[in-house]
Amino acid sequence: MAGDSRVHMDHDMEIGVTPREQVKKLPKHLREAQIPTDRTHLISDPVKKPRQRYVQKDGKCNVHHGNVQETYRYLSDLFTTLVDLRWRLSFFIFTLVYVVNWLFFGVLWWLIALIRGDLLHGDEEGWTPCVENLNSFVSAFLFSIETETTIGYGYRVITEKCPEGIILLLVQAILGSIVNAMMVGCMFVKISQPKNRAETLMFSHKAVISVRDSKMCLMFRVGDLRNSHIVEASIRAKLIRSQQTKEGEFIPLNQTDINIGFDTGDDRLFLVSPLIISHEINEKSPFWEMSRAQMEKEEFEIVVILEGMVEATGMTCQARSSYLDSEVLWGYRFTPVLSLEKGFYEVDYNNFHDIYETNTPTYSAKELSARLKESPLLPHLPLLSPDLRQHTDPFSTQTTQDEREKDGEKPAETNNGSANRLEENP
Repeated sequence: MAGDSRVHMDHDMEIGVTPREQVKKLPKHLREAQIPTDRTHLISDPVKKPRQRYVQKDGKCNVHHGNVQETYRYLSDLFTTLVDLRWRLSFFIFTLVYVVNWLFFGVLWWLIALIRGDLLHGDEEGWTPCVENLNSFVSAFLFSIETETTIGYGYRVITEKCPEGIILLLVQAILGSIVNAMMVGCMFVKISQPKNRAETLMFSHKAVISVRDSKMCLMFRVGDLRNSHIVEASIRAKLIRSQQTKEGEFIPLNQTDINIGFDTGDDRLFLVSPLIISHEINEKSPFWEMSRAQMEKEEFEIVVILEGMVEATGMTCQARSSYLDSEVLWGYRFTPVLSLEKGFYEVDYNNFHDIYETNTPTYSAKELSARLKESPLLPHLPLLSPDLRQHTDPFSTQTTQDEREKDGEKPAETNNGSANRLEENP
């Protein structure tokens, strides 16, 4: 036993770990603390810090405006300010505006009755009040509500011998109409906001990078759950990452356009079924010189913006989402979701976010383009299904057709011969 403990102690000293006997003598907070060693650094990979999102997955911008001193600018656009308020504040302001308006004109009607002496002589015979049956502040408040809402119960009526009352009636009718138009308009716009329409527009959870037609492409998928479509739908993408210029200027969260078909018209969508949006990584792409290893070290965020008009209302709708660098997967494709049924096409949204691995070179798109130019006879990347995956590199050097013929191999003739033998066999 003593020999075994000595062996363990010698082994611990070799790998640079504190011996067990010394660990027991250490305090508890030091015994529980992790002691980094050279071997630990070799085994564990450095953990990449999670990046703070610029745009949330649900489309909300993660930006807060602080130290805004010119708050009067919000009052210059009062209608938009009221529309942008939260629902509980909107209901509170809606109720408060009407109540204050009724109270204000109720006080004016009560003052007219008080000045004319209607409150004191209203019950006397031969006395003509400004408003019949208005004998207190409560009755004046009720008459203000009846006048502005045009209820007209018929119990309280203004008389023709009260010119000041007629003028106040005109003012209250005009101002009441303005208040109604503004408040009802705010509520109508808030209810019919196209933000709710964006809830049924879907973006895939991940973005993928793979080869399409011998070109490296960045792809993500979008879809619409409603049967009423988005008219004149268009999509665009932005790359968000910090940048330092040649002069040493640091630009945080610099925005760079990602071309997803602007020059070819592919950015205009007919969004009837889910579509895979593709960005070709070419010389103008910010990912042109990025390999898989380099992309894993980069910190960036891709913001995608889908815009269009709601078919039912004609209002412009915008849906947003984003992909962090950890959500861009290299060497994957999206699983098909569209199938042909009897008389219609069916979309299976259970597979909307599903992806499968495919053979993709790990080097950059620039290097892939150079290799394809040097060896134009390289075979195309095979289309793989989720169940059929090949682990060979399709972009490795292979024998050409001339070398096969020199070796005596004739694939076409061999296949034909195999087919002939199958036909001869019963």
